[in-house]
Amino acid sequence: MNEPLKIAFDAKRAIQNKTGLGNYSRFVLKSLLDYSILPIRVLLYAPEKKNNSLLKNILDDRRVSLHTPGRIFQHFKALWRSWFICRDLQCEHVDLFHGLSNELPFNIRRSGIKSIVTIHDLIFLRYPKYYKPIDRWIYNCKFKKACQHSDRIIAVSECTKRDIISYYHIEPEKISVIYQGCDNTFRQPCTPEKLRQVSLRYNLPQKFVLYVGSIEERKNLLLIARTLPIINKDIQVIAIGKRTRYAQTVEKFINQHGLQDRMRIFDHVPFEDLPACYQLATLFVYPSRYEGFGIPLLEALCSGIPAIGCTGSCLEEAGGPGSIYVHPEDPTELAHAINTLWNNPEKRAEMVRIGRLYAEKFAEKKLCMQLEQLYNKISNRPT
Repeated sequence: MNEPLKIAFDAKRAIQNKTGLGNYSRFVLKSLLDYSILPIRVLLYAPEKKNNSLLKNILDDRRVSLHTPGRIFQHFKALWRSWFICRDLQCEHVDLFHGLSNELPFNIRRSGIKSIVTIHDLIFLRYPKYYKPIDRWIYNCKFKKACQHSDRIIAVSECTKRDIISYYHIEPEKISVIYQGCDNTFRQPCTPEKLRQVSLRYNLPQKFVLYVGSIEERKNLLLIARTLPIINKDIQVIAIGKRTRYAQTVEKFINQHGLQDRMRIFDHVPFEDLPACYQLATLFVYPSRYEGFGIPLLEALCSGIPAIGCTGSCLEEAGGPGSIYVHPEDPTELAHAINTLWNNPEKRAEMVRIGRLYAEKFAEKKLCMQLEQLYNKISNRPT
């Protein structure tokens, strides 16, 4: 019997983040454990142990082990993660290290350990105004070194691949585009009781436009607010996401135009309620100016609701040919798209049909096969 392929992962985000990079990390780990056709061992490296219900099933798998810094590094966890983790990897004789969230240990190449890094986006370079100078400097240092030192780069979209080539001058042959998927719960119909509970909990209208994503300037929620005075008066918007200072800008517009009864913002919505929120919605709008992939669009397709995104980045890759795309600075164009879908159930049904077919491209099993082939290739294992 072949020896298991020992794959080590940077699991900081998988343990600490409940959205974004955490979702991607858990998706990769769960896909491999559920669908890998080869014997594997998964070693998770994280700065600390932390209770995370979303990770429980992964940690309970007998093929998985969690590794944290020893006593000497308890007060120097960042140093351990950036430099001294390679010593632990060598002791465990791992075949491969995968940095799931844009970075690798700085001495990974010198250690002789094969490595892959996933780069999600380089938005901090394309839109620097959305980031603090110190954050841009740190991100650029970590991301650029990871791209240069890794044996292979995974880009989560063709858009991100183009940015890596443009900003870091990496040869295209070093970059593999492997899309991310969304949690399988979005593909499963909620029970009528769950839908009823969620509808009552948030006092949702019978029909509404849904937005899911952080309430920050780049995500451009204000564009939806700007459509409210020019779309049908019976259309209400429900926005779900982590609040930042930008939320005050959106709420100021809503209050100034007397739209309080037509747009509501919810934060701290638990993950287990999100699939029902999607499935209760009439349509989904994601007006982000720039994304590395745009996972909420895929969640909408999997949930069976029509989606509207914006042009200018990768959202066409996430939403596919059945979705509608508008300019991120044009409320009139977005208003026309919303009005058209709101009053046309046949058009919405056709978009749902095309969207579900397109979403199969991001099924866990398919993406796992692509990852597994890349792991075999980089670790020099036979396919």
